[in-house]
Amino acid sequence: MSTLTDRAEEREERAEERAGGGPARPVEVADGYRAGRTLPLRVELVRQLKRRRTMVMGGMLFALPFILLIAFQVGDPGGGGNGSQRINLMDTATTSGANFAAVNLFASAGFLLVIPVALFFGDTVASEASWSSLRYLLAAPVPRARLLWSKLAVAFGLSLAALVLLPLVALAVGTAAYGWGPLQLPVGGTLPVGTAAQRLLIIVAYILVSQLITAALAFWLSTKTDAPLGAVGGAVGLTIIGNVLDEVTALGDWRHFVPAHWQYAWLDAVQPQLDWSDMIQGTSLSVTYAMVLFALAFRGFARKDVVS
Repeated sequence: MSTLTDRAEEREERAEERAGGGPARPVEVADGYRAGRTLPLRVELVRQLKRRRTMVMGGMLFALPFILLIAFQVGDPGGGGNGSQRINLMDTATTSGANFAAVNLFASAGFLLVIPVALFFGDTVASEASWSSLRYLLAAPVPRARLLWSKLAVAFGLSLAALVLLPLVALAVGTAAYGWGPLQLPVGGTLPVGTAAQRLLIIVAYILVSQLITAALAFWLSTKTDAPLGAVGGAVGLTIIGNVLDEVTALGDWRHFVPAHWQYAWLDAVQPQLDWSDMIQGTSLSVTYAMVLFALAFRGFARKDVVS
């Protein structure tokens, strides 16, 4: 009789706990378990580096400077100019290695550099869900916030490596082909080698910051879908739509709220006097949008019912 009474009391206690009216039982964890030690960054980084898409993307960025070098060797670098800033920048590609690196960044910043960022951030959580391994990671147990921070840090590191790889290879290829010299400015004049190196660092840093919106959008979509292609394609597609909207001059000042409007603000770094105004506006807009999207990703994933 006492056994039946004990079982009834136990069932009542469990019912109260589920209803939130009773005292919560302490969560038992294994000896030595530390939430901060789960899913180490080194392990996640090695996993991502071994993936085929990482190698393919690295190969594409490595090959681009050689492709452009062949294009300039075959074609006429100074032909077809119409006096615009874009053409003048292209005309300076063969003057030095620094100019060749700047032209590579200009040619790829609008679209090509968007792809690795969208790929590395959009393939984070969605790929685990598509492999049906996400729920096992969380059952390990890896805290949800820890999982997101680990994948976010690795995606950011890989994106930074991609954005640095291109100008470094272009600088080496351009220096071998055209020599080491000052940066020839599109409007005339030159910058000494030391100043040119600083300007290139500023350009790379600004491009990275301007891509934060694409990164955050891809990361948020990755927490919402089980299809990596949907997250990556969605981020790239919305970025393209932003570029299209920026071309609609009828929008007037509303274009200032479109991230694509500021993506080439770094061209002010290849002027005699460095002007920060446009880059500051572009940075503030990009960081604001990115913080909102990252916050939505963490908030939504913390409440998500993970079944895959």
